[in-house]
Order: sequence, then C-alpha cells, then structure tokens
Amino acid sequence: MPRIKIDNIKVIDFAAAELLKEFEGQKVFAFFGEMGAGKTTFIQALCRKLDVTDVVNSPTFTIVNEYHAENYNSIYHFDFFRIKKIEEVFDFGYEDYFYSGNYCFIEWPELIVNILPDNAVLVKITIEHGGTRILEIE
Repeated sequence: MPRIKIDNIKVIDFAAAELLKEFEGQKVFAFFGEMGAGKTTFIQALCRKLDVTDVVNSPTFTIVNEYHAENYNSIYHFDFFRIKKIEEVFDFGYEDYFYSGNYCFIEWPELIVNILPDNAVLVKITIEHGGTRILEIE
C-alpha cells in the first residue's frame, strides 16, 4: 500500500500530483479520515492539479459539486457526511457519476463502500503528532 506524507501545506500540491500519477487511469477516489483530517483540502489540491477553474468547496449540503477543467469533462466531488441511508445514494443516481469515466472524489464514503467500483482508490488520511498528514492508499 503506497503512503504519502504531507508534513507541510506547501507540499500538498506535490502530493496530489504524486497520487494522480501513481493511479493514472483511475477515476474514483474515496477519502476516509476524521473531521479535520484534510479531505477537502487534499481534494482542492487534486483539482488544482487537474486545472479546475471553479471554486472547490465541500458539497456538505448539496451532496455533489460538479467542477470543470479545460482538459477534462466534469469532475465530481461528493460529501456523504449527511447521508443516513444507502437508499439516498441510489435515489440521486450514483452509478451515473461513478461509472461516467470522469473523476469522482468522495468524502465520507463509509456508508457506500460496498457500492464503490471495484477499481476505486481508497485513501485513508490520518493526522500525526505535529499536524503531519499520512495518506495510506489501497
């Protein structure tokens, strides 16, 4: 399992580029981590590396945000923190997003792990003493 260490916010864009390079061709990324671990911040860095022109914010209340970049079709950013039942995910048509061939960055995927595509990249973000973030990827 690859590990990426982010010991300074100044290296987050490098870490995002490293993840995208390591998993080139993969489009669905699920981010696990406690509140404040840096899931949204890391997704913002990924979007910068993909040249997203939109403002990237966590879609806590809308569930999904759609971003645009010149070299990509839509990029989808999900936040399932407020989802209480898996049926809610079925209702908004998750398959249309996850199997679209577009990038999908998912925060709080714990409830939907069983419906993620088989090739989804799972990223666990933990905080070490001193604020260093460790990304463990499978």
